[in-house]
Amino acid sequence: MKKKNTPNLPVKAKSTELITVSQEKVERKSDPLEINITEKLHHLKNKAEVRKYLPDILGRVLARIWIDSKFKDDFASEPQKTLEFNGVYLPEDMSIEFQKPNSDRPRIVVYEQRPNSKFKLRVLYLQLVMMAGR
Repeated sequence: MKKKNTPNLPVKAKSTELITVSQEKVERKSDPLEINITEKLHHLKNKAEVRKYLPDILGRVLARIWIDSKFKDDFASEPQKTLEFNGVYLPEDMSIEFQKPNSDRPRIVVYEQRPNSKFKLRVLYLQLVMMAGR
């Protein structure tokens, strides 16, 4: 694994222990066909940031799902944890669903759910649609 030289951020671990965490993702040697979802960590803080950055990231997720069956299985079972494992963190009031995972048109939907509310509001969705022309 190659690691970029970047300043580390302090993170409080225990009351008396201080550790540092790198801001950059660690580069892993991988399959040349593997699509990197994001090159840096994304801690999205609000709906505006989700709408600005997440469509591009989720487009890469859909592309990777198309070619990587293990990633597809991981994402289908736990989409939010899979995003976090790959460096993308959603705000606490947002959730993500992977719909139609076994179809030719898988869909990723991002919802916002306000505290003390039963209702989810759709923020955005991306769906893979393959089109051919002549």
